[in-house]
Amino acid sequence: MATTIEKTFATRADAERAVEHLVQAFGIDRTDIFVAAAAAENTAGEKPSGGDAPAPLEEGRSDAALTGAITVSVDVNDATKEEAIRRELDSSALG
Repeated sequence: MATTIEKTFATRADAERAVEHLVQAFGIDRTDIFVAAAAAENTAGEKPSGGDAPAPLEEGRSDAALTGAITVSVDVNDATKEEAIRRELDSSALG
């Protein structure tokens, strides 16, 4: 039976990094990982990072809505990996 683990991230980059760790370090299939806005509105996170941040001479960007956190959830089918996956997500998540 699968267990769903869910964590919330402040930036899109942190959420994407968590997904890559789940796939590469734990062998989780991408179809078992879900990324969504933590609230009702679409968002790219709570603060700019990576591609969301303006270029050095750019005043600002309006193409990436920064209105809330991003949630990553993963369906874990292997109970022996569950605690390690929780620790991995806890290390960079908001809570």
